[in-house]
Amino acid sequence: MEHHRSDGASSSSSSCSHHLQPGPQSVSSQRSMASVPSLNSQSRHQQETHPSTNFHQCLTTLKGHTSSYTSCLALSGKFLYAGSSDREIRSWNRSVLLSELDPENSITNIALSGKGAVKSIVAQSDKLFSAHQDHKIRVWKISNQETDQQEYTHVATLPTLGDRASKILIPKNHVQIRRHKKCTWVHHVDTVSALALSKDETLLYSVSWDRTVKIWRTRDFSCLESVTNAHDDAINAVAVSDDGYVYTGSADRKIKVWKKGEGEKKHSLVDTLERHDSGINALALSSDGSVLYSGASDRSILVWEKDEEDGKMELVGALRGHTKSILCLAVVWDLVCSGSADRTIRIWRGIEKQYSCLAVLEGHRGAIKCITAAIDRCDSSEASFLVYSGSLDCDVKMWQIVVPVS
Repeated sequence: MEHHRSDGASSSSSSCSHHLQPGPQSVSSQRSMASVPSLNSQSRHQQETHPSTNFHQCLTTLKGHTSSYTSCLALSGKFLYAGSSDREIRSWNRSVLLSELDPENSITNIALSGKGAVKSIVAQSDKLFSAHQDHKIRVWKISNQETDQQEYTHVATLPTLGDRASKILIPKNHVQIRRHKKCTWVHHVDTVSALALSKDETLLYSVSWDRTVKIWRTRDFSCLESVTNAHDDAINAVAVSDDGYVYTGSADRKIKVWKKGEGEKKHSLVDTLERHDSGINALALSSDGSVLYSGASDRSILVWEKDEEDGKMELVGALRGHTKSILCLAVVWDLVCSGSADRTIRIWRGIEKQYSCLAVLEGHRGAIKCITAAIDRCDSSEASFLVYSGSLDCDVKMWQIVVPVS
């Protein structure tokens, strides 16, 4: 099956940028999603309010392999995890990176497993879950959590042998996957593209290019539910809000909203959001779940806000500036970080529903495949954030963003 996400591979000789000026707020030639109003602030007063208080720089570059790119990133405590296209998961101790800026001191190889790229990683207390191109989800036990050098043990592959054995003998558990082939519903039959955990971490959600959404119990790794044909094309992204809504984004240009019923009831479709002009690659939620951001190959980031009366997501506008597909999104505090096939990362800030682009981070030599971010420090006057980006150029970069609090 062909790759369903835009990689935008390209090369450049540019190096890690240390520009200290705010980035441009819009690109006048951007013509995608013309029917959706732009949320980019155009006010001269706003542009002059804090003309030089936004600061950004690249702190370090974590060198990857020359033959594989970083396909996903995740943060958990003091560790940064990176999955690559050659099946490897690596970790860096972030405290070492911050104190010494010497990535060679803290690289740890976790595992070489599966076939194809690691597509997504999520962390749950003492476990890691990783999604793979070989249609599997793997579970890793983390040992020595309080030390600077963690150890990792592979403890399960989903679906588990027990799950498969309990379903295989009952005909109703078999689903048609090709013209002359069936398998049990607990199996993904194509690349597992993304993972997400429920707020209480009891449920793991997986989405796949096989167009299904599966729900797993993290306690014993059993598959509780499978939504077959959840979309009309490959599913590329999933996000779960604290109040239990599940959002899935697909190459079919739709975002679907799911909600679990009371008690033992299964998830049901409660809404479909359709405004993108091309396949959706990334989703991210604000910390309170009231705002959903979606990035697609139409070069726009759509902003959806939850209506206070009916609780449904309503489109309020778009963030424009990238010149190629949006491939990844991350939200931290009131900042939205977007990575694109145009090789840049944009940092957006939304205040009172007005957004501005605080910075354009340049330095990667390939499309930005993944991004994650965390708050570094915050005082009464300013807040500092650390943004981590992975690219087709095989590097991971660590950036610092400093913005005024008010």
